[in-house]
Amino acid sequence: MAAAGLSSSSCTVFTISSSFKTRRHLTKTPQNPLLFKRNNSSNPTSHPFLPSRKLCTVQATILREDEEKKVVVEESFQPKTFTHEPVHGSPQSSSPSGLETWAIKLEQSVNVFLTDSVIKILDTLYHDRDYARFFVLETIARVPYFAFISVLHMYESFGWWRRADYLKVHFAESWNEMHHLLIMEELGGNSWWFDRLLAQVIATSYYFMTVFMYALSPRMAYHFSECVESHAFATYDKFIKARGDDLKKLPAPEVAVKYYTEGDLYLFDEFQTSRAPHSRRPKIENLYDVFLNVRDDEAEHCKTMKACQTHGNLRSPHSYPEDAFEDDTGCDLPQADCEGIVDCIKKSVTSPPSKQNI
Repeated sequence: MAAAGLSSSSCTVFTISSSFKTRRHLTKTPQNPLLFKRNNSSNPTSHPFLPSRKLCTVQATILREDEEKKVVVEESFQPKTFTHEPVHGSPQSSSPSGLETWAIKLEQSVNVFLTDSVIKILDTLYHDRDYARFFVLETIARVPYFAFISVLHMYESFGWWRRADYLKVHFAESWNEMHHLLIMEELGGNSWWFDRLLAQVIATSYYFMTVFMYALSPRMAYHFSECVESHAFATYDKFIKARGDDLKKLPAPEVAVKYYTEGDLYLFDEFQTSRAPHSRRPKIENLYDVFLNVRDDEAEHCKTMKACQTHGNLRSPHSYPEDAFEDDTGCDLPQADCEGIVDCIKKSVTSPPSKQNI
């Protein structure tokens, strides 16, 4: 996807051409149709991005077509590969201090250890029972999103933090995971009482752990969810490659057909923050198509969770104006908010109350 507006070596440094030809080419890019504005400067490489919430989403939502074909999401959460590189000109553009870098590595190391421990347990219990494993995975995968919403509602009640986009996207993510769970139930993944009990015990413990982690450090909680979603993607990808021919001979569950192809697909578009609404419309003809789309859903969750690790970086795909490619008429500056309960308490004491956007 060769465009003059994208640099191949970094997702945080961009060159934007002011020519009509280049701008027209960018508007046809399916993965990031809402991220570019026309630069009226005579020197396109010298004009920095404005520090707006709209442009802050560039960092984590850029995904080239060749990257999506490989869908390499399982490598993104390794501690050694993590880089804290916000968009140039954004409020987060300062480099992390040595203490913050150490904290990030510690958080990610703990998350990877916890994820690997759970994976080993599931591998032992479900090495030859795929649908039961998927049922347990999807029961667990729903938990973080309504845990996030619980904490955000608490912050709203205290008047500390309000950002409607986070609530919308996290609800859409939980809605997507709920339908994954319904699919696995229709395939018989919950037929044994032990699987149901194990999933419920893990999910309950995971909820309270996630609430505590999210209140303490949203960055750590989002990274942990990225680890979980990355494992889910890898699990489905391995299953599809091993059983693809057999899956193509089996019919798709009715709940999958309804979710992916029928009715109002607003919530389906809402959780996919790396692409424009209506840009993905799955085809469901057999069970192979179902698992292929479930796998791709997990990849979209990974991108969203990675974006959330930069505070204030998440925005609903439906919040962009239809004329997003027209000349920029203003700059939507981010509202004052907080990161974690400690920061919220500190700002509520030291700062006067201010009107916040929903």
